[in-house]
Amino acid sequence: MANALDELTSPVNPEGRDTAVIYKQLPVTVGFGSTLFQFAVWAVIPIICVLVSLCLPDSSRSLGIIVGGCIVGVIAGLIFQYRKVKARNYFQQLEQKIQAEASNIDNYMEQRVIVLNNLAGLVSKSIELDKSVMEAVAALRSGISPRGAGAASGATGPSEMNVLANTAFGRIALQVEAYPELKAHKAIQEAIQQNSYLQREITAARSVYNDRIYQWNRDIFDWPVKQIVAAEQQYTTRIPFAASAEIRNEARKNFF
Repeated sequence: MANALDELTSPVNPEGRDTAVIYKQLPVTVGFGSTLFQFAVWAVIPIICVLVSLCLPDSSRSLGIIVGGCIVGVIAGLIFQYRKVKARNYFQQLEQKIQAEASNIDNYMEQRVIVLNNLAGLVSKSIELDKSVMEAVAALRSGISPRGAGAASGATGPSEMNVLANTAFGRIALQVEAYPELKAHKAIQEAIQQNSYLQREITAARSVYNDRIYQWNRDIFDWPVKQIVAAEQQYTTRIPFAASAEIRNEARKNFF
């Protein structure tokens, strides 16, 4: 059998293709087959035992088979219910882990805003910063919590906060480059290094968050137990981190 995807002869798009995160939540559903499966867990073994007992002439033996089959069916049903409870607990715990990972991103972003605010203060004592820089820093200062006060200041979420931080830091860095005496300032150097470190931590935290989202999206469709529980709880898929339009446009520019 030939390769289904042949890199030598299959069609290609010479213009390339960009990717984007699809902003859509998919609900978990189950069909009649899952309902029938849940019924079968309880009923199949007792039904088989009843059919077997009908073929036996000894009424006492047939009664024993029926009773034994019913007991086994109840045990199988209880085991399945126990697994459903475990799956429900698993999803509840996983949901809390997702919240914790999202909070970690916010923590790093808050620390970055604090570092950027301190950096702006240090630089402004030596030179007069551009008005747009001070406006960006003021917006970050007033909305330092990306999921809280940021909504009131116009920075309504982590992506917007990160865009403001990147813009402000980039403009401060350009002005620092123009003044050699500022580049030699130890406190300013430390602040710049802390910003770079926190940006790497934010990227790593987002990767961990995306892994947790993938774990959720994969497990809610793990049939039978987890998918049935997810459908009963009306769970949907979750959307991983996606860069803002500003960041995507900036990434296409020439930096050097």
